[in-house]
Amino acid sequence: MVCLRLQKRLAAAVMKCGKRRVRLDPSETSEISMASSRRTIKKLIKDGIVFKEAVQVHSRARARKFLTEKRKGRHTGFGKRRGKKNARMPVKLLWIRRQRCLRKLLRRYRKQGKVDATLYHKFYLAAKGNQFKNKRVLIESIHKQRNENLRQEKLQREQEERRAKNRAKREAKLARKNQKN
Repeated sequence: MVCLRLQKRLAAAVMKCGKRRVRLDPSETSEISMASSRRTIKKLIKDGIVFKEAVQVHSRARARKFLTEKRKGRHTGFGKRRGKKNARMPVKLLWIRRQRCLRKLLRRYRKQGKVDATLYHKFYLAAKGNQFKNKRVLIESIHKQRNENLRQEKLQREQEERRAKNRAKREAKLARKNQKN
């Protein structure tokens, strides 16, 4: 058996690949052993006696399939979990997301004029105090508060009207009494 270490090294340099990928034709060992320069190696490569092996395929098809399944919620049982609940999905991160969501909604409502500055401030502090677990609850409480405020205003208006009416009656009564005297 002839030592073809030099030829393999030269071929790797010429083909710009590793020595492991260089393949030499076993039936042409005598011809390959004669080649001792890069020029002769290039000639052998051209003739197809020395060639580069294809890179092994490292398919990601299985990995992609696994990820699509995982997105659907497969492979996430107790046996697949490494790390505590808080390590996997931190409570703080959930809190930050919820606060940002609620505050964005409040800003939008204030800009649209659905909520005035005092209500905005009240609900902002309530959100900070963890009174709303999601957007739906916040929206419901905003509507409830607005309706309550409208009801209070209506009652006040009615009371004012009643007072004015009673005052007018009293004054008319006094005027009639004064006319008699």
